[in-house]
Amino acid sequence: MRIIAIETSCDETGVAIYDDKEGLLSHKLYSQVHIHSKYGGVVPELASRDHIHKIIPLIQSSLNDSDSTSEDIDGIAYTAGPGLIGSILVGASIGHSIAYAWNIPAIPINHMEGHLLAPMLEKIHPTFPFIALLVSGGHTMIVQVIDIGKYKTLGESIDDAAGEALDKTAKLMKLGYPGGPLISHLAQKGTPGRFRFPRPMINHPGLNMSFSGLKTSAANIISVSRNDEQTQADIAYAFQEALCDILIIKCKKALQQTGIKRIVIAGGVSANQRLRKSIEDLAKEIGGTAYYPRIEFCTDNAAMIAYAGMKRLKISKKSNLIIQAKARWPIDTLESTSF
Repeated sequence: MRIIAIETSCDETGVAIYDDKEGLLSHKLYSQVHIHSKYGGVVPELASRDHIHKIIPLIQSSLNDSDSTSEDIDGIAYTAGPGLIGSILVGASIGHSIAYAWNIPAIPINHMEGHLLAPMLEKIHPTFPFIALLVSGGHTMIVQVIDIGKYKTLGESIDDAAGEALDKTAKLMKLGYPGGPLISHLAQKGTPGRFRFPRPMINHPGLNMSFSGLKTSAANIISVSRNDEQTQADIAYAFQEALCDILIIKCKKALQQTGIKRIVIAGGVSANQRLRKSIEDLAKEIGGTAYYPRIEFCTDNAAMIAYAGMKRLKISKKSNLIIQAKARWPIDTLESTSF
């Protein structure tokens, strides 16, 4: 069984082809960073327009690379949300159009589910159940993954997402966009102890998180500090340490409360090497195991959508012409399935 997948939830156009026996056959990704960087963030209208220009050539390229034709494809998966509604509509509309033309099912996929299942693309992957830290530019949440389609959100950010806080702080520091990789690179030259930022809500009994106060504290320090390279590196180091501490403290509580010893990190911020090291240290501390996707599958991509789509296609091949596009789509509301 072979499936093609489309990812257009934000500012990256992705297409992938996945075979249930041969694995990932093609993985194409076009980033719009060069378009949005001069604005310091994603401009939704520009994002959706660029998806329109890039999606069809990427689909054709993926088919060529995988030596596939329309007759080889058994279904098409597309990101139906959450994300920028204009961008989602591009992928959803094209996905359904292809499904109708090729007479195959169209499978709407939750973008967050795609991220949660991204580590399954690796040879060494977790078994169920596991705790997942899903951390990106738009979402930060701790999820108990019982099975595919069975998710329980244990905690989430009550304000800014971790990735959003990184981007906004990088903008205050005039580093550019996207901010996460820039702060991470700069932090490697930072001096420990020169600055210290607060760790909001770490003593709160629940698993919810907050990053708005951390961002505000950074803004205050940046406004009164010199703008030399070492000072910026020291600020980046302190900010990254605080952000990682918040995430690790909450993850440790989640593991203790559930008794689960497998932890996954996914989403764009999971590419941060300091966070990965912290997760690995936490797993060793509790006698557990940490898992994460390779760097190319941390950010938005169609490979994870293809994997999720294949799993759902095997359960049901039913399809209709209703195009699903949701700016918000809580992962807890997904249909519970067992594979």
